Amino acid sequence: EYLEVLITADKLNMEKKVILVTGGSGLVGKGIQTVISSDKREDEEWIFLSSKDANLLSKEETFAVFEKHKPTHVLHLAAMVGGLFAHMGNNCEFFRNNMMMNDNIMEASLKYKVKKLVSCLSFSVFPDKTSFPIDETMLHNGLPNPSMFGYGYAKRMVDVLNKAYHEDHGCMFTSVIPCSTFGPHDNFDLEGRVIPGLIRKAYEAKKDGTTFEIWGTGAALRQFIYNLDLAKLFIWALREYQEIDPIILAPDEADEVSIKDVAMMILEAFDFKGDVKFLTDKPDGQLKRTASNTKLRTYLPQYQFMPTRQAIRETVQWYVDNHHVARK
Repeated sequence: EYLEVLITADKLNMEKKVILVTGGSGLVGKGIQTVISSDKREDEEWIFLSSKDANLLSKEETFAVFEKHKPTHVLHLAAMVGGLFAHMGNNCEFFRNNMMMNDNIMEASLKYKVKKLVSCLSFSVFPDKTSFPIDETMLHNGLPNPSMFGYGYAKRMVDVLNKAYHEDHGCMFTSVIPCSTFGPHDNFDLEGRVIPGLIRKAYEAKKDGTTFEIWGTGAALRQFIYNLDLAKLFIWALREYQEIDPIILAPDEADEVSIKDVAMMILEAFDFKGDVKFLTDKPDGQLKRTASNTKLRTYLPQYQFMPTRQAIRETVQWYVDNHHVARK
């Protein structure tokens, strides 16, 4: 019996996963921390890195952090990101920095014999001019959005490198492509992404008794994913997904919502009673950007996404409770 226990303990030790999460203090990283707190497995040790732990643009610092933790699995969430305005005139910097970071992570993963690397892409990898719904096979079928092509191409190259590392070195490197994400711990920058920007605007309009203004007509349709849903799917991809090709992580096409509906859900969550104004002289952006989650549904046909209204309510509540410390 004693010997059996020893063998079992040894087996567990041998198979222990050390999972390193880059960008661990961001929106998705915090979501994964929340989910893991109630879904931790005995054979998993999770390490969440923030920019304080290592500058991933430095090869030396990246290799040092891999040497320190010796990960068996890596979730690569870290990236240089920004809203549309941040990209204008900065495509070179966005391309070079993201390429450098991804190259460092992949080379370190090869050197330290990481069993699986899952990198996070974004919808900006897809061609600007395309048919809908978009699916994973269309990734390289045309030029990315011209206003943020540096970021779009750098993220696309992750897919190219995943295939190259697999072909040349037998590495299990893959990627996931989430739709627009939101939730607690987001960056509530007014110039940033839609939902956190509108939440901050609504909070300030209610506090100051001013008009709540929405850019455009609100007619544009979008798919959104709550960060806790994305976290669960990321963890699933790390544990179960065995393809090198990427997989889109998005709710069903039927769950697409207009920006106007999202804005109304946010105002409802704030119990906002003030004036609302649509700035119809401002652009709506792309009116449609539908992605197909057919591939995800072949793996997880029963997965239930949190309804957008409920997810917005929870995010608004988090912002109200934490607005003094929230990133803006």
